[in-house]
Amino acid sequence: MIEAGAATNADWATARTLAYGAGRPLPFQTVPLADALGQTLAEPVHALQSIPHYASSAMDGWAVNGAPPWTLVSRPEPEHPRGRATPHSDSGEVSLAPGEATFILTGGVVPQNTVGILRTERGAVRGGMLDRNDSARPDEPSPGEHVRPAGEEAEEGSLAIPAGVVLNPAQIALAAVCGHDTLAVLRAPRVSLLMTGDEVIEHGLPHAGQVRDTFGPQLPGFVAMLGGHVDVAGRAKDDLDDVVAAISGEPTDEFSLARASGDVLITTGGTGSSMADHIRRALMEVGAEMIIDGIAMRPGHPTLLARLPDGRFLVGLPGNPLAAMMAMITVAGPLLAGLRGSSLEEPSPVVTADAFDPLPGRSRLVPYRLESGRAVPSTHQRSGMLRGLAAADGVMVVPAEGCRAGDPVQALSLPWAPPGGPRA
Repeated sequence: MIEAGAATNADWATARTLAYGAGRPLPFQTVPLADALGQTLAEPVHALQSIPHYASSAMDGWAVNGAPPWTLVSRPEPEHPRGRATPHSDSGEVSLAPGEATFILTGGVVPQNTVGILRTERGAVRGGMLDRNDSARPDEPSPGEHVRPAGEEAEEGSLAIPAGVVLNPAQIALAAVCGHDTLAVLRAPRVSLLMTGDEVIEHGLPHAGQVRDTFGPQLPGFVAMLGGHVDVAGRAKDDLDDVVAAISGEPTDEFSLARASGDVLITTGGTGSSMADHIRRALMEVGAEMIIDGIAMRPGHPTLLARLPDGRFLVGLPGNPLAAMMAMITVAGPLLAGLRGSSLEEPSPVVTADAFDPLPGRSRLVPYRLESGRAVPSTHQRSGMLRGLAAADGVMVVPAEGCRAGDPVQALSLPWAPPGGPRA
């Protein structure tokens, strides 16, 4: 059924908000640290113990207490070959009396009552006694010098990594230092792709009336850039029954989505209202809840978002390549962000280098190159063209009333564009 409450011909900003709000965060999963890189942290990471969890030496040398010369003493507890305490030793049992020193390696457990660490190159040993050499300062070591205090980096229980961040290698290393073996991360939304269009060929040069497939080669990667993962992709005939079966997960002669336990189904083409377009009618056949029925933008007006009876979302992309990609950044991107529990990217202003006439009732999405601090509209930006987007740094959202050259307009970055400015 097409719900009466569906947003028909929604404005661009409303469409993005609706798509984002529809995607409630998916349950998180627990993964080993080695598998967490690039995933979104679902729960904050706290230090399970102080970091470092014992006072350690920052240098090879001697732990000393009192004024020189110091009497060299052996450390009474069993030691690791590198001078670090064994798992069974207790640094609290090791203590230096005034005037005593003991050899220590970098990372070794600092005995109690240690004033500081005298570096190896600053000391001289004669007859079981340690003293400063001529290169040492008169006050070396000063109190706490070359000692890494317990808890210097983080106290036990303190927040180390907030939830919601996309984990980088340094954060994974920090989680390990905090004592974690696994992390709770948001599951990447699983996406199925259903391409339509009997005129589409996947290889070679098309004849008159045929077109090359632009979706199959790029949509899986595009989805991945938006935070999703494509489980299965295939094609349905331009036939209502075939499309209904594919959307419902029933096997067809060409393709079956039955094995895909996805969260989102993305379809390509067939979102218009002509007799040759079947997606909207198929949604009515299966009893889908329509969320967005068309967006007041160009290109990409016949974009659809619906919730299927089994709980999956369907994003209906227009058949024209540029229009479809504008639909991806307008609807699919916000939906996947909502499912991942990520924040919705807010548009940022750019200064347009060109004027745009009014386009009553519709926003205009314009790929642009950033040149000398201004957004220069790309050439070849009709709905069926890709050259302009392929060379773009972002997409301007020109309001329906148009704008003048030099005016600020809202813009979105492209997931593949380099951060911080245009390409060389």
